[in-house]
Amino acid sequence: MKFNALLAALLALSLVPAAAAEAVWITNVTLVSPEQLDRVEPGSVLVEDGRIAAVHRGKGGRMPPGARRVDGKGYYLLPGLIDSHVHLHAVPGMSLDQARQERELAQAYAAQLPRSFLYYGYTTVVDLAVADMQVIARFRAAPLHPDLVHCGQPLPLANGYPMSFLPAAGRFAAFPNSVYDPAQPTAVPPGYRPEQHTPAAGVARAKADGGVCVKTHFERGFGRERNLPVWTPALFAEVRAAATDQGMTLVTHANSFEGQRFAVENRADVLAHGMWHWGGLNGHAELPEEIRALLDRIVADRTGYQPTMRVLAGLNAYFDPAYLRHPGVRKVVPKALADWFGTPGGQWFGEELAEGHSHAEMLQSSEAPLRRLRQVVGYLAARNANILFGTDTPSSPTYGNLPGLNGYLEMQHLVEAGMSPAQVLRAATIDNARAFGILEQVGTIEAGKRANLLLMTRSPLESVQAYDSIVTLWVGGRQVERARLAAGAR
Repeated sequence: MKFNALLAALLALSLVPAAAAEAVWITNVTLVSPEQLDRVEPGSVLVEDGRIAAVHRGKGGRMPPGARRVDGKGYYLLPGLIDSHVHLHAVPGMSLDQARQERELAQAYAAQLPRSFLYYGYTTVVDLAVADMQVIARFRAAPLHPDLVHCGQPLPLANGYPMSFLPAAGRFAAFPNSVYDPAQPTAVPPGYRPEQHTPAAGVARAKADGGVCVKTHFERGFGRERNLPVWTPALFAEVRAAATDQGMTLVTHANSFEGQRFAVENRADVLAHGMWHWGGLNGHAELPEEIRALLDRIVADRTGYQPTMRVLAGLNAYFDPAYLRHPGVRKVVPKALADWFGTPGGQWFGEELAEGHSHAEMLQSSEAPLRRLRQVVGYLAARNANILFGTDTPSSPTYGNLPGLNGYLEMQHLVEAGMSPAQVLRAATIDNARAFGILEQVGTIEAGKRANLLLMTRSPLESVQAYDSIVTLWVGGRQVERARLAAGAR
């Protein structure tokens, strides 16, 4: 009865318009805020004008006159989660051509996208590589959406990763913020002026777009695109200097031992992937000494580290029939799109990955890189490294990286690799907020911050499964019942 009564009260509040100035007093609730995990205790929170107006720890707090009371006895209140590695422009499971051909499916996905992140508690997302500023504008224009910060357009080297995977005729238009390296001359289209594509110019453009961070890549390529140009220390130093001058976080895509060593030695702030490629050390069953030494430096330097374990695990969705049967799939994508995933057209990427190999062979081939990644994450977790929560949603055209659900599954991989639930909570809240310069606004339950809050029936410090027990959310002070966020909900 208590649960039903609470839901009824929350439903009534969820209908309050976003602009309403009504104060809400959430009381008798267990406060779980990452800056005070040594004080998980009952308390009360006052939400007013979209922000946390006051936090009272312990019993006896008085509800301000005129506030609406929400009794959270038996529930847990924590700050909204942050996914610091998303890509909002892509439709998981679809190629660019398919997204154009299946326009209604793609549009329905885009309309549901903000609500899907919220469904699993992500009230802030960071788009690390903006492909189209109109996508950012549409996301922010949605009636209900997570807070969004971004890195602006990424800074790939001219004809380097990832622009090299597009046809030569269109890649410079798709990546207008490329950086030209005079030490590595390459073909450029007519009208391309190298002097306008310096590191400083690229960082300035990202800043002008509203970026809080800068995205670079150290990737020599794979598949049909190999031996790609990569950053030199001298050129990367120019990016580092420009990002520092602009007050922006420097993020580097690197999933190899070579790439992460380069990024750390050249002072990147955040590594945007875990290390699953060990190069010539891949055959080692245990962490080699050279890799341990690099990981020790990552710990000492407090370099932000995004494991993004779902990059690999998400590819396996095509070879594990249980994935599409996960109940979360149809909570985060419209039914028509979920049905399409099971059609021959929806299976195209799995067939491209398999190249004629069986599903069992494909699952077996992923075991070694996943094992290497788990070893890296476990080593860092044991030393309390600055692990940041990011999912790379979607990392490729796979339906194994669905918004919101991908984060919930990522948390389970992180715990399996050796992180504690408390470490996961910190990574997805306060540590992410600090790394991307938004800690004054979000990441903890403290007075003055955005009222991005989650009310749950289970403790996130006992199990990450608790994140599927969200009852309601506050997003900038606006309250919404979780069930109303699911795809198809009315």
